[in-house]
Amino acid sequence: MRRALLLGTGIVLVFVLVVAVMWTLMPHPRQQVDYLVIGGTATMVSMAVLFLVLINTTYKGEDIFFKRRK
Repeated sequence: MRRALLLGTGIVLVFVLVVAVMWTLMPHPRQQVDYLVIGGTATMVSMAVLFLVLINTTYKGEDIFFKRRK
């Protein structure tokens, strides 16, 4: 339970960090599409970080994505 809470908190922090970075990079007369790009980018990066963390910690092993035939 503690591990899941820590992982969730970390992913939320990554999301907020990416939103803050994208917020400063976008030019100031922002339109609705700019907010869509900021949210989409933050979601994509957060899910990629979650995927990498889960692959490297929980699902460690040789045959993660494929199984060898006999």
